Amino acid sequence: MGDDSEWMKLPIDQKCEHKLWKARLNGYEEALKLFQKIDDEKSPEWSKYLGLIKKFVTDSNAVAQLKGLEAALAYVENAHVAGKTTGEVASGVVNKVFNQPKARAKELGEDICLMYIEIEKGEAVQEELLKGLDNKNPKIIVACIETLRKALSEFGSKIISLKPIIKVLPKLFESREKAVRDEAKLLAVEIYRWIRDALRPPLQNINSVQLKELEEEWIKVSSAAPKQTRFLRSQQELKAKFEQQQGLGGDADGGDDDEEEAVPQVDAYELLEAVEILSKLPKDFYEKIEAKKWQERKEALEAVELLVKNPKLESGDYADLVKALKKVVGKDTNVMLVALAAKCLAGLATGLRKKFGQYAGHVVPTILEKFKEKKPQVVQALQEAIDAIFLTTTLQNISEDILAVMDNKNPTIKQQTSLFIARSFRHCTPSTLPKSLLKPFCAALLKHINDSAPEVRDAGFEALGTALKVAGEKAVNPFLADVDKLKLDRIKECAEKVELVYGKKAGGAAEKKEGKPITGKTTALPGPAGDKETKDTATKPGPLKKASAAKPGGPPKKGKPAAAAGTGGAGPKGKKGPETKEIFESELSIEVCEEKAAAVLPASCIQQLDSGNWKERLACMEEFQKAVELMERSEMPCQALVRMLAKKPGWKETNFQVMQMKLHIVALIAQKGNFSKTSAQVVLDGLVDKVGDVKCGTNAKEAMTAIAEACQLPWTAEQVVATAFSQKNPKNQSETLNWLSNAIKEFGFSGLNVKAFISNVKTALAATNPAVRTSAITLLGVMYLYVGPSLRMFFEDEKPALLSQIDAEFEKMQGQTAPAPTRGISRHSVGGGDDGEEEEQEEVGNDVVDLLPRTDIGDKITAELVSKIGDKNWKIRKEGLDEVTSIINEAKFIQPNIGELPAALKGRLNDSNKILVQQTLSILQQLATAMGPNIKQYVKNLGIPVITVLGDSKNNVRAAALATVNAWAEQTGMKEWLEGEDLSEELKKENPFLRQELLGWLAEKLPALRSVPSDLLLCVPHLYSCLEDRNGDVRKKAQDALPVFMMHLGFEKMAKATGKLKPTSKDQVLAMLEKAKANMPAKPAPPAKASSRGVGGAAPAKFQPASAFADDLGSNTMESKPDLKKAKAGGLSSKTKVQGKKVLSKPSLKEDDDKSGPIFIIVPNGKEQRMREEKALKVLKWNFTTPRDEYIEQLKTQMSTCVAKWLQDEMFHADFQHHNKALSVMIEHLESEKDGVISCLDLILKWLTLRFFDTNTSVLMKALEYLKLLFNLLSQEEYHLTENEASSFIPYLILKVGEPKDVIRKDVRAILNRMCLIYPASKMFPFIMEGTKSKNSKQRAECLEELGCLVESYGMNVCQPTPGKALKEMATHIGDRDNAVRNAALNTIVTVYNVHGDQVFKLIGNLSEKDMSMLEERIKRSAKRPSSAPVRQAEEKPQRTQNMSANASMMRKGQAEDMSSKLKIMYRTYRIQNRNMGGHPETTHPVTREFQLDLDEIENDNGTVRCEMPALVQHKLDEIFEPVLIPEPKIRAVSPHFDDMHSNTASTINFVISQVASGDINTSIQALTQIDEVLKQEDKAEAMSGHIDQFLIATFMQLRLIYNTHMADEKLDKDEIVRLYSCIIGSMITLFQIESLAREASTGVLKDLMHGLITLMLDSRVEDLEEGEQVIRSVNLLVVKVLEKSDPTNILSALLVMLQDSLLATASSPKFSELVMKCLWRMVRLLPETIDSINLDRILLDIHNFMKVFPKEKLKQCKSEFPIRTLKTLLHSLCKLKGTKILDHLTMIDNKNESELEAHLCRLMKHAMEQTGKADKDTEKGASRIEEKASKAKANDILAEIFKKIGSKENTKEGLAELYEYKKKYSDADIEPFLKNSSQFFQSYVERGLRLIETEREGKGRIATSTGISSQMEGTCVPASTHTVSSSIGNTNGEEVGPSVYLERLKILRQRCGLDNTKQEDRPPLMSLLSKPTLPTVASSTDMLHSKLSQLRESREQYQHLDLDSNQTHSSGIGTTLASPSSAAANIDDLKKRLERIKSSRK
Repeated sequence: MGDDSEWMKLPIDQKCEHKLWKARLNGYEEALKLFQKIDDEKSPEWSKYLGLIKKFVTDSNAVAQLKGLEAALAYVENAHVAGKTTGEVASGVVNKVFNQPKARAKELGEDICLMYIEIEKGEAVQEELLKGLDNKNPKIIVACIETLRKALSEFGSKIISLKPIIKVLPKLFESREKAVRDEAKLLAVEIYRWIRDALRPPLQNINSVQLKELEEEWIKVSSAAPKQTRFLRSQQELKAKFEQQQGLGGDADGGDDDEEEAVPQVDAYELLEAVEILSKLPKDFYEKIEAKKWQERKEALEAVELLVKNPKLESGDYADLVKALKKVVGKDTNVMLVALAAKCLAGLATGLRKKFGQYAGHVVPTILEKFKEKKPQVVQALQEAIDAIFLTTTLQNISEDILAVMDNKNPTIKQQTSLFIARSFRHCTPSTLPKSLLKPFCAALLKHINDSAPEVRDAGFEALGTALKVAGEKAVNPFLADVDKLKLDRIKECAEKVELVYGKKAGGAAEKKEGKPITGKTTALPGPAGDKETKDTATKPGPLKKASAAKPGGPPKKGKPAAAAGTGGAGPKGKKGPETKEIFESELSIEVCEEKAAAVLPASCIQQLDSGNWKERLACMEEFQKAVELMERSEMPCQALVRMLAKKPGWKETNFQVMQMKLHIVALIAQKGNFSKTSAQVVLDGLVDKVGDVKCGTNAKEAMTAIAEACQLPWTAEQVVATAFSQKNPKNQSETLNWLSNAIKEFGFSGLNVKAFISNVKTALAATNPAVRTSAITLLGVMYLYVGPSLRMFFEDEKPALLSQIDAEFEKMQGQTAPAPTRGISRHSVGGGDDGEEEEQEEVGNDVVDLLPRTDIGDKITAELVSKIGDKNWKIRKEGLDEVTSIINEAKFIQPNIGELPAALKGRLNDSNKILVQQTLSILQQLATAMGPNIKQYVKNLGIPVITVLGDSKNNVRAAALATVNAWAEQTGMKEWLEGEDLSEELKKENPFLRQELLGWLAEKLPALRSVPSDLLLCVPHLYSCLEDRNGDVRKKAQDALPVFMMHLGFEKMAKATGKLKPTSKDQVLAMLEKAKANMPAKPAPPAKASSRGVGGAAPAKFQPASAFADDLGSNTMESKPDLKKAKAGGLSSKTKVQGKKVLSKPSLKEDDDKSGPIFIIVPNGKEQRMREEKALKVLKWNFTTPRDEYIEQLKTQMSTCVAKWLQDEMFHADFQHHNKALSVMIEHLESEKDGVISCLDLILKWLTLRFFDTNTSVLMKALEYLKLLFNLLSQEEYHLTENEASSFIPYLILKVGEPKDVIRKDVRAILNRMCLIYPASKMFPFIMEGTKSKNSKQRAECLEELGCLVESYGMNVCQPTPGKALKEMATHIGDRDNAVRNAALNTIVTVYNVHGDQVFKLIGNLSEKDMSMLEERIKRSAKRPSSAPVRQAEEKPQRTQNMSANASMMRKGQAEDMSSKLKIMYRTYRIQNRNMGGHPETTHPVTREFQLDLDEIENDNGTVRCEMPALVQHKLDEIFEPVLIPEPKIRAVSPHFDDMHSNTASTINFVISQVASGDINTSIQALTQIDEVLKQEDKAEAMSGHIDQFLIATFMQLRLIYNTHMADEKLDKDEIVRLYSCIIGSMITLFQIESLAREASTGVLKDLMHGLITLMLDSRVEDLEEGEQVIRSVNLLVVKVLEKSDPTNILSALLVMLQDSLLATASSPKFSELVMKCLWRMVRLLPETIDSINLDRILLDIHNFMKVFPKEKLKQCKSEFPIRTLKTLLHSLCKLKGTKILDHLTMIDNKNESELEAHLCRLMKHAMEQTGKADKDTEKGASRIEEKASKAKANDILAEIFKKIGSKENTKEGLAELYEYKKKYSDADIEPFLKNSSQFFQSYVERGLRLIETEREGKGRIATSTGISSQMEGTCVPASTHTVSSSIGNTNGEEVGPSVYLERLKILRQRCGLDNTKQEDRPPLMSLLSKPTLPTVASSTDMLHSKLSQLRESREQYQHLDLDSNQTHSSGIGTTLASPSSAAANIDDLKKRLERIKSSRK
């Protein structure tokens, strides 16, 4: 027993390892208890057992083992680290537990395996279980199968990977053990449940008896989709949903949809093993297939047929086999063999799938041509083959071949091709069948439906019908414009019969969209047919929301009657004339025309048309014009009118005045009438004739433009140009071309027939008249904008002189973008630019490439040439390649048919002679350019081998290969390269060169793609192995590629792919992934298509909020950075001094002596001399893209005279460390040698620009640090940069704004900010503007943001040269391809909008529709209304001489010590972010803020808008800007403690509250603790009154800081954060238990507080903290407290606004809205108790606003139905509680009649009445009640109108008079509700007004103005009726006080504080400081917040050191009156004093 006692003393973990089994048993028991007891899954205790768990399960003693298994299960379930033990424990379970005789042991083993799967370790467990299947012990095999089955049954096929299991199934069925076979059968049945028939093919070859048994079992399996019943830890939401459904009893409503998604469609192909067949081909196959005897050929084919029956084939090089089969199909005379070869091809295509795609192009033409065979079995075999081949490629790739065959003479071929097209279309979706493809196919098929052979016609109809069904009428109708009705009906009939592969319901236009694409491969959706929806390319799966609410399908915008349309309602805007919604008109005879014209024109007019007197003709024209102007569109007979005009003398009119009128009338008719091409043809000849006329030319052009708008430019242009060139007049020709150039710019380029123009342009270029040539060249320039460089190809054979002119024109156009079309859009596009301009631009580009005449070089690629290229002698090989080069050069543009060339060239890519490899690469590059996009089909067999060459050891070969790949990718796009396994195979090769080049290439190409094929995932494992490659370059490239891969694949997939790595590698890779996640580039936003369609930019909007959010975040943190930097500056310079000394002490003493002198030598007038030299061009101007040596030498020479020699040596040393030393010395000497620095400033700045070109980051950082200190010094010295210094420095500094490193960008922005203090912002502006033109997108974005900051700070005057030009320039960036730049541009213009209001739109000028919609959307979201130009316009006064304004700017940068200023900056950041999150536009009005400092954002001045002041006389305010002497306060410093709760309580509280928002966690915690103590003591808690909002603001600012900064900071101990959280939550819970204080919280603050708390509850990072759950529980409790204790009106209002914001914000999560709604439901539950204390008017106003933003239709379209249910519940509860009285509370809604809310309430009331009516027989009574109600409501309307007048400045007297009359008329009228909600001031104003009128009417005369308001103000004094009770003015007794009283009070206060009053007289009278009142506004949350803040600020100033009077305890006393929004200036000195005071107290 002695032993026993020994081990009893050991700790648990040692017991578990003891050699005695009893000790171990006891250890396991205790461990089990311990494991169940530890709460925290991350406790360090767990780690002790990491190595032991395997021993727990493999214990040799059976009894101990059982206990060990239980303990292990508990461990796996509860420990965070358990995942690390997966492999060894699972292996232990399989080998040592599953063979145990005890069933309990086996059960526990299974449970452990399943638990590992639950903690996300499924792959490792599955691997061990599959290994177990190879064990010899059948018990183990059975247990493994059983575990796999259970796992599959519980977790489902998404989590348990089926492929490896299915692979071993057949082997299990062959087992000798019956138990194994039975278990395998059960497993097969379970798998069948999940994947159904996909399991059949893999099990085809098992024993037939077993298969039969299985079939029987399978039949019994229920057909319901299986569901996952056990969930991973990461699937807790699903689990909750599942349990909820179980609770509801089985399948709840919502269940179905989700479950369908849960079971992925499994493709049987994926589960099969690939079979390698190439090696199994008969040895003599290739001889036999060529044999003369058909029997031998048949044998060869039968051998292949047998092999290709394998359903999945291994990929390999099948080129030769395909070639052989193709030859049989094409050439063999024996039809039986043709059919056999076709079957083989079909088998190959089916087995290889996408990998066969590369051969498809070779085979398709052959098969199609073979359709001439009539034998059914051959035709069938060919059909099967071509259908199988189609599935391996895309229609795009084989379209050329198909179209080539369509013109074949043989009807059978035509028929079968059409049928094949029809079948192919069925597999397409609108996105894979774009217009560019439809166009040629429809054109070819239209010929077929007019064919003489009926079978060809039928096939054509079927194909067109299918196209119509797939792409929708909208897309296809334009191509069917000329088809007659019978045929059109036939096509539609065919369309209805079509069954599509992608599950589209039949039934033409009324189709529904399917929820998901069915077969896993494609993500594009079937688009809608018909014109119901206008989106024809669904880019994302899932039904389209709000399809096209914005687009009426009816008549187009200009009001053409829809009936006139040729194709009915909505014909889309197409490429060529006839495709548009067009008016067809037959030609009318002259008699009919005269008749029609007579009906609408005055008789005199018709008679005088051909009068001989020109004056009569002129009069006639005038009448004609009047008549046309007055005519309605529908009744204007256009053709008749123009024929009248053309009547003799017609266009031969000799009087120019008459002619001008005539042309003008033509333009009018074209604009106003339904103008058809028939009418156009009547006039065009005449117009073209007059184009060259000096006097009438302009009118003729206008008329032509009008016709182009009516009949489409493409058609008009073609007619006009053809007419012009058919006559000889050169003036007409040149003017026509000029008109066309202009028209193209106005109409855009879409649909123009380039080819036709080019032939005319060539004629024009050959003209003898120079004007015609010039016009032609100008036209080419314009075309170049749209078509691009490919246009030049058409003119290469022109004379050199002409070609050089053309090139010069193109050069001019380089870099310009085509202007957005301004005409021709609205009229034709039904509902706004259907086609998205961008799509059209792209198509134009492609069209041009298509137009090029391509040569077929197939016959030149002879067998002889091919054999030359493959010759053994390199010289002959070279000859062959040379020949190919010359063939391609000769042909220029070639057709894709290049015979055997690809295979020959492929062989040369691995030639031993590197020169030939390079030559081959250059040929391939040539080939890409010559073949254009058609090169796609060769990517797999030629492009991929080029990638292999990237692995070559020679640098120049790699460079050539890269150039070739890029040239190819330019033509083909990236999709072809990324599809399939080829790239991953390349990456797999362990060649460092190949890897680094390929990764570099991918990193460059992928960011620009919007989507990538899923095959990219195959590259990820190899990418991970590259991360650990031995070669450093490979590793670096792999790291750079990570974010790019992640951008497309997402973090989850990438992290999942690490599962197969070794544990050590996995951790490293995961760390890198986390890092990459932070740098992940944003996906490029989809092109503009979406926004110009009905869906209204749904797609781009997705990206915006997030990135806009980030941008703003960036810019705002920027503003707060400089403070910290400044604070550090002192510290830094002291450090550097020490460094400097060390550095200097190294060299010998002699040198040391040299270094003692000054480093900068002052040379009198040196700087001026240098400037003169530069001006006179004696030296180089400092202007370069990269610094050349001569610049550096020049600078060296200039410095030699004024910089110490030793320093100059350091500055120009080759080693960067010396530069760092030089900078350290310069920093050290900065203060001591100010004058020296200033005298050499130009040289120092030039030297720093050189440092910007260094690659070393440390030097750059040091340089920026020096610059910050330097500019601080310069601004203190009030130095101003000279033009020379600025122009040689600023452009280079701006380059650095585009640095990839964040830190550097922030520093540069800080420096730019500081520069504005020493160089006028208006001059900075052009430099920054220049920076926006950079190629670097980061630089563009940052520069745009900086411009925004400048405008925000200095107003519009900074915009140079003029605001208009500057804004136009900025607006061009809205269409930038980079997301960040677009956002920056939008934000900047929104900023300008906020400063400048709607004028912005005028200044911007014409924006494209898409850009304008983005801008409007952003302005809508920016939630801030324009405030007049801010006042840092002082900037433009002679460079800030005024002390004060410089100080203000310094203050803007703020001191780091000043907590409250930090709080401001944080608050501003928060506000702006909130704005971008899509807060709803507040209904405030502009408040003039003449003296606003940035400081005031946090104690926001805006607030006092609420307590409207009388409008006082406005005085000139310039005196304010005179330097202000700050009076010295004669008082002691504030002590920051709560003990002395007397004189300075308020200021102490303010100070402590400002510390709550501190960035330092400890400071914040201390402040919170102090406040908590005060709140807990009843006698002291009252002191917090009036500070509640301020405290809550500080608190949620801190929450925000934790969320954004602390949580992301890895260095911070997370326990600190939990401590801070608990302090915040604790003190808030204390606060919200004191009801009187809780009720002080205003709406805005509550909104932001709740926002912060809900965000915290949803923060997944908090859950991961040790005590995270506890924190979240506390927050939950706090939220409940806030809902119960705060003022019910305020909290309800806040929640409603929040719900609205969260539904509007695309970035906000549905979870967030859900929680807000839960809070609202809670409030609804509390309504019965709170209803009496709620201000219903305000709540109903908020609901009204909500319903305005979200009308019922919009709400119904929300993903969730909760919002609409929440709203209904709230209204229903209110109605239930208030009954009909609820209708009395709509007083605050402006136009009730239009309000959806009133209608809804009335419906509810009516419904309630009906309910009661049934019980109450007297129903009339109910009705009369409602009428009474209605009349009451009407009375309310009248009163509301009257009060509106009283509240407005102009009509106040009239309003009072009306109110007086009304009260006399209806003595019982109740005006109480209207006064109840307004301020005390307003109420007494109204009462006094009524008294005055009364006395006046009774003749008592006016009462003297002793009431406190001077008579001169009587007229203007209009307190706006406001509904905020928080800020009533006046004393508590309700008596009003005039400003003079307050002035007196202020004097007394000043004396008490020890400030003297002598200066008082110099100040402008108080009147001038009070703002104009704004219109009555509704209290929205932000305003409430502003008002609170400004009150806080005032109270802080006024009561800083005085005893609080009883009537001034609340902050709504005098303070508020003084602080009007623009009185900031008056308080500048106070602000400064306050800052000083706070600083001194901090010291």
